[in-house]
Amino acid sequence: MPARDQLVQSPQDLLWERRYVGTNPKAIQRRAKAGQGSMYHHFAGKADLVPRIGEPQCCAEQLRAAADAAFRQGRTAGEQVSSYLLRERDVLRGCPIGRLALDPDIIASPALRAPPEQTFNWLRGRPADVLTEGKRKAELSADLDPADTAAALVAVLQGG
Repeated sequence: MPARDQLVQSPQDLLWERRYVGTNPKAIQRRAKAGQGSMYHHFAGKADLVPRIGEPQCCAEQLRAAADAAFRQGRTAGEQVSSYLLRERDVLRGCPIGRLALDPDIIASPALRAPPEQTFNWLRGRPADVLTEGKRKAELSADLDPADTAAALVAVLQGG
Protein backbone atom coordinates (compact mmCIF):
# COMPACT_ATOMS: atom_id res chain seq x y z
CA MET A 1 0.00 0.00 0.00
CA PRO A 2 1.38 3.45 -0.84
CA ALA A 3 2.67 5.53 2.08
CA ARG A 4 -0.04 8.17 1.57
CA ASP A 5 -2.79 5.54 1.92
CA GLN A 6 -1.14 4.06 5.00
CA LEU A 7 -0.93 7.52 6.55
CA VAL A 8 -4.61 8.14 5.85
CA GLN A 9 -5.71 4.81 7.36
CA SER A 10 -3.44 4.65 10.39
CA PRO A 11 -4.88 7.46 12.53
CA GLN A 12 -8.35 5.92 12.76
CA ASP A 13 -7.61 3.70 15.75
CA LEU A 14 -5.28 6.30 17.24
CA LEU A 15 -8.07 8.89 17.22
CA TRP A 16 -10.35 6.41 18.95
CA GLU A 17 -7.75 5.46 21.54
CA ARG A 18 -6.11 8.84 22.18
CA ARG A 19 -8.51 11.41 20.66
CA TYR A 20 -7.15 14.12 18.42
CA VAL A 21 -5.11 15.97 21.02
CA GLY A 22 -3.31 12.76 22.06
CA THR A 23 -2.57 11.59 18.52
CA ASN A 24 0.82 12.97 17.57
CA PRO A 25 2.58 12.79 14.20
CA LYS A 26 5.18 10.31 15.48
CA ALA A 27 2.46 7.87 16.54
CA ILE A 28 0.77 8.24 13.15
CA GLN A 29 4.06 7.58 11.38
CA ARG A 30 4.76 4.53 13.54
CA ARG A 31 1.29 3.10 13.01
CA ALA A 32 1.57 3.72 9.25
CA LYS A 33 5.13 2.39 9.12
CA ALA A 34 6.01 5.57 7.24
CA GLY A 35 8.84 7.98 7.77
CA GLN A 36 8.65 11.62 8.66
CA GLY A 37 9.62 12.56 5.10
CA SER A 38 6.71 10.57 3.69
CA MET A 39 4.24 12.20 6.03
CA TYR A 40 5.37 15.73 5.33
CA HIS A 41 5.67 15.04 1.61
CA HIS A 42 1.94 14.25 1.47
CA PHE A 43 0.56 16.36 4.34
CA ALA A 44 1.46 19.61 6.07
CA GLY A 45 0.94 17.91 9.45
CA LYS A 46 -1.66 16.27 11.65
CA ALA A 47 -4.23 19.02 11.08
CA ASP A 48 -3.94 18.50 7.32
CA LEU A 49 -4.06 14.70 7.54
CA VAL A 50 -6.92 14.07 9.97
CA PRO A 51 -9.75 15.66 7.95
CA ARG A 52 -8.79 13.41 5.03
CA ILE A 53 -9.00 10.09 6.85
CA GLY A 54 -12.76 9.90 6.66
CA GLU A 55 -13.05 8.53 10.20
CA PRO A 56 -15.25 11.31 11.55
CA GLN A 57 -17.43 11.18 8.44
CA CYS A 58 -17.55 7.37 8.47
CA CYS A 59 -18.46 7.24 12.16
CA ALA A 60 -21.04 9.96 11.67
CA GLU A 61 -22.65 8.05 8.80
CA GLN A 62 -22.75 4.85 10.87
CA LEU A 63 -24.19 6.70 13.85
CA ARG A 64 -26.90 8.34 11.73
CA ALA A 65 -27.75 5.04 10.02
CA ALA A 66 -28.08 3.20 13.36
CA ALA A 67 -30.22 5.97 14.85
CA ASP A 68 -32.39 6.17 11.74
CA ALA A 69 -32.92 2.39 11.75
CA ALA A 70 -33.96 2.55 15.40
CA PHE A 71 -36.46 5.32 14.71
CA ARG A 72 -38.04 3.26 11.91
CA GLN A 73 -38.77 0.33 14.25
CA GLY A 74 -41.75 1.78 16.10
CA ARG A 75 -45.24 2.67 14.93
CA THR A 76 -45.82 5.51 17.39
CA ALA A 77 -43.51 8.34 18.32
CA GLY A 78 -43.09 6.85 21.79
CA GLU A 79 -42.11 3.46 20.35
CA GLN A 80 -39.68 5.09 17.94
CA VAL A 81 -38.01 7.11 20.68
CA SER A 82 -37.86 4.04 22.94
CA SER A 83 -36.25 2.04 20.16
CA TYR A 84 -33.70 4.81 19.67
CA LEU A 85 -32.88 5.02 23.38
CA LEU A 86 -32.71 1.26 23.92
CA ARG A 87 -30.70 0.29 20.84
CA GLU A 88 -27.50 -1.66 21.34
CA ARG A 89 -24.37 0.46 21.83
CA ASP A 90 -20.77 -0.11 22.84
CA VAL A 91 -21.25 1.93 26.01
CA LEU A 92 -17.78 1.31 27.40
CA ARG A 93 -16.13 2.86 24.35
CA GLY A 94 -18.48 5.82 24.15
CA CYS A 95 -19.50 7.74 21.09
CA PRO A 96 -16.67 8.34 18.62
CA ILE A 97 -18.24 11.60 17.45
CA GLY A 98 -18.83 12.71 21.04
CA ARG A 99 -15.19 11.98 21.85
CA LEU A 100 -14.08 14.16 18.95
CA ALA A 101 -16.48 16.93 19.95
CA LEU A 102 -14.85 17.17 23.39
CA ASP A 103 -11.33 17.50 22.07
CA PRO A 104 -9.94 21.05 22.52
CA ASP A 105 -8.08 20.97 19.20
CA ILE A 106 -11.23 19.88 17.38
CA ILE A 107 -13.24 22.63 19.05
CA ALA A 108 -10.66 25.23 18.00
CA SER A 109 -10.69 24.22 14.32
CA PRO A 110 -13.77 24.99 12.18
CA ALA A 111 -12.73 22.35 9.62
CA LEU A 112 -12.26 19.61 12.22
CA ARG A 113 -15.34 20.69 14.18
CA ALA A 114 -17.70 20.47 11.17
CA PRO A 115 -18.34 16.67 11.15
CA PRO A 116 -19.27 16.48 14.86
CA GLU A 117 -21.44 19.62 14.56
CA GLN A 118 -23.27 18.25 11.54
CA THR A 119 -23.82 14.93 13.27
CA PHE A 120 -25.17 16.48 16.45
CA ASN A 121 -27.44 18.77 14.45
CA TRP A 122 -28.82 15.69 12.69
CA LEU A 123 -29.08 13.77 15.99
CA ARG A 124 -31.20 16.55 17.47
CA GLY A 125 -33.22 17.04 14.29
CA ARG A 126 -34.22 13.42 13.67
CA PRO A 127 -35.90 12.83 17.05
CA ALA A 128 -37.43 16.33 16.90
CA ASP A 129 -39.07 15.32 13.61
CA VAL A 130 -40.38 12.11 15.18
CA LEU A 131 -41.72 14.02 18.19
CA THR A 132 -43.31 16.69 15.99
CA GLU A 133 -45.09 13.98 14.02
CA GLY A 134 -46.19 12.37 17.29
CA LYS A 135 -47.69 15.68 18.40
CA ARG A 136 -49.43 16.09 15.03
CA LYS A 137 -51.01 12.64 15.43
CA ALA A 138 -51.99 13.47 19.04
CA GLU A 139 -49.77 10.64 20.35
CA LEU A 140 -47.92 13.12 22.54
CA SER A 141 -48.91 16.08 24.66
CA ALA A 142 -49.55 19.30 22.80
CA ASP A 143 -47.31 21.01 25.39
CA LEU A 144 -44.27 18.96 24.40
CA ASP A 145 -41.43 20.97 22.83
CA PRO A 146 -39.92 18.60 20.23
CA ALA A 147 -36.65 20.53 19.84
CA ASP A 148 -35.97 20.76 23.58
CA THR A 149 -36.97 17.14 24.15
CA ALA A 150 -34.76 15.96 21.28
CA ALA A 151 -31.82 17.94 22.69
CA ALA A 152 -32.42 16.31 26.09
CA LEU A 153 -32.50 12.83 24.53
CA VAL A 154 -29.18 13.40 22.80
CA ALA A 155 -27.67 14.88 25.95
CA VAL A 156 -28.79 11.85 27.99
CA LEU A 157 -27.19 9.44 25.51
CA GLN A 158 -24.00 11.45 25.18
CA GLY A 159 -23.75 11.89 28.93
CA GLY A 160 -24.28 8.16 29.41
